[in-house]
Amino acid sequence: MTVFITGASRGIGRCLVEEFARLGHSVGFCWLNSDSKAYELIDSLKKEGCSVVGFKADVSNKEQLCAAIAEAEKKLGAIDLLINNAGIAQSKLFTDITNEDWDRMFDINVKGVFNAIQAVLPSMLNRKSGKIINISSMWGVVGASTEVHYSASKAAVIGLTKALAKELGPSGIAVNCIAPGVIDTDINAFLTESDIDDIIESTPLGKIGTPKDIARLAVFLSGDSFITGQIITADGGFTL
Repeated sequence: MTVFITGASRGIGRCLVEEFARLGHSVGFCWLNSDSKAYELIDSLKKEGCSVVGFKADVSNKEQLCAAIAEAEKKLGAIDLLINNAGIAQSKLFTDITNEDWDRMFDINVKGVFNAIQAVLPSMLNRKSGKIINISSMWGVVGASTEVHYSASKAAVIGLTKALAKELGPSGIAVNCIAPGVIDTDINAFLTESDIDDIIESTPLGKIGTPKDIARLAVFLSGDSFITGQIITADGGFTL
C-alpha cells in the first residue's frame, strides 16, 4: 500500500509515518516547519530499509501540495491511503481573534484537507478504490472555550468527512475521521501542568493519549472493512 500523510515532521504525523513505514508500506509525507526533524525521520527510516520520501509543502498552497503528491506518486506509485493530519491550533478569546487568525486556521485545517483530497482523488476514482482518513479533534465534536476558530475548523473537517463518504462510497472509496483528545504532542505545549492534571482527572482512563494511540487507530481504519463516514473519538472517554 502507498500512503501519503500531511503534516508529518513531528507529533502524531511523525508517528503515523513511522507506523506505516515499519509495517512495510511505502510512505510519502509533507511538512512545513521543523526541517531538521523531517530529514532525520527520512534518514532513520531509510536506514531501517523502509520506503519513504518527504517533501516540504504548505498544505494551504494547492500548487505546492499537488506537486509534492505528484512527486510521491512518481516515486512510490498511486496513493492508496491519504491521511490529512496537518493542522494548527491557537488559544484565544473569541473577541481577540483577528481576521488573519481565522483565515490561517481555516486555510491549514480545512483548505489543506480539501487540497490534498482533490490531489489524490482522480487516481482513486479511476481505480475505484482508496481510503481517506482525516484527523479532526474532540473539540470539533464538543467545542472548546477560547478555541472557537480551532473548534470550528475541526468541526468543518467532520462535516466534510461525512458528506464525502456518501459521495465517494459508490466509487469504492472509504472516508473516515479520527477525533483525538488531548495527545502528548507539541500542539498542546500551551497547556499548563495544572491544565493537564485537570484533563487527566476528567478522563475516565485517567491519562492523556499518545501519538501511538492515534497511529494504531489509523492502521485499523486503513484495512479492509465495512466502515466509512465515521468519526472515531479517541479521547480516553473525556467527552462521554
